[in-house]
Amino acid sequence: MSDIRPIKDDRRPKVYIETYGCQMNVNDSEVILSILQDSGYALTEDIEEASVILANTCSIRDNAEQRIWGRIEQFRLQKNRRENVIIGIVGCMAERLKDKLLDSRTVDIVAGPDSYRSLPELIRNVTPETPQMNVLLSQEETYADITPVRMDKNGVSAYITIMRGCNNVCSYCVVPYTRGTERSRDPETIVREAAELFDNGYREVSLLGQNVDSYLWKDPVTADRNVNFAQLLEMVARISPELRVRFSTSHPKDISDEVIYTMAMYDNICRHIHLPVQSGSNAMLEKMRRKYTAEWYLGRVRKIRSVMPDCGLTTDIIAGFCGETEQDHRDTLALMEEAAFDAAFMFQYSERPGTLAARKYPDDVPPEVKTARLNEIIALQNRLSRESNEKDLGKTFKVLIEGVSKRNSDELFGRTSSNKVCVFPAAGHNIGDYVTVEAVSCTSATLIAKLIQ
Repeated sequence: MSDIRPIKDDRRPKVYIETYGCQMNVNDSEVILSILQDSGYALTEDIEEASVILANTCSIRDNAEQRIWGRIEQFRLQKNRRENVIIGIVGCMAERLKDKLLDSRTVDIVAGPDSYRSLPELIRNVTPETPQMNVLLSQEETYADITPVRMDKNGVSAYITIMRGCNNVCSYCVVPYTRGTERSRDPETIVREAAELFDNGYREVSLLGQNVDSYLWKDPVTADRNVNFAQLLEMVARISPELRVRFSTSHPKDISDEVIYTMAMYDNICRHIHLPVQSGSNAMLEKMRRKYTAEWYLGRVRKIRSVMPDCGLTTDIIAGFCGETEQDHRDTLALMEEAAFDAAFMFQYSERPGTLAARKYPDDVPPEVKTARLNEIIALQNRLSRESNEKDLGKTFKVLIEGVSKRNSDELFGRTSSNKVCVFPAAGHNIGDYVTVEAVSCTSATLIAKLIQ
């Protein structure tokens, strides 16, 4: 059995890793740790003892980058106290702002998302006069042969990256510029990684991609052995009925009936789809280059719920995109009502330099209007979330225990198949156990449950 946990060895030099942004960055940090462990490093959670400090960064919104600039100032204090410490910025922000980061005179290493294999060499070559940079994007799957070193605390849930990059080039998004074009990973390596996690006690895997529905492995010998996303889901689900399978993120234009029916066939494929809509206005969707209409989106919602009435549905929504009118905003609120989302990630539009929107469309919705519209979206979603949870009162759910409640050490928490968080009495159960619970009360964010004996 492969060792997939961090090595504890005080004789090794220490690396400290901070991770920002999406689930893919979490998994990328685990890939980075695997590469550095193989080169003689050990992970530390104490920045003061690290000889290498890495920040794995996100560029999806401006405030994410501003947080990193703030952290670079804190890293500068480390360099002032310990002149030999090496500071590295990796990930999407490294790809986007490489020269500016090196100009800060605090950062020693800049490495993009496809450059992590070179980190040991970059570290070796750093001197005070020669910072190191590698930000070349790849056309191939980059890390399929690397077993990530799992940095999570619970040992129950893990991420598996199944593809990298994105071909959609939505007008507001930097991902195609920071992560490159789509490339899918060999399904056999994905299944092997998932099986290895299960053998190490993990009971849930989340398959990750910028757009998982466009996953397509093309067999180099014959097209008869090509594997699409629905087929990959089935391959992972068949490892064991005790292994839960989740995935993110889906694209409304690509999620197929085959995926929906495959989910319905296997109880261990979780009944939850994160389906970002971004706007309910067709004018905004066209300007965003989303390649679907509100009507198409709602048609996909109806299909999902006709096949899986218990399927959880969550989304992303942008308030105040370029040229958004009050009617456009009202269209978004109307779509939210009809779709009845269980939860949503909701943001004000943040112009990203270099994107099509930044080049073509003025960011012309006043900040106070963006804020007011976002607050209205949040208030509506809070109501929808509470109504969704209230419908679950009195129902029973199989829950995978993921941890101890932050509010009460005598309680545990886990998620239902539909991705709703449940809190319930511990009663001698342990993290990693499956339990059956009944929802007895709720907030807009959580189901409060009792154990069913």
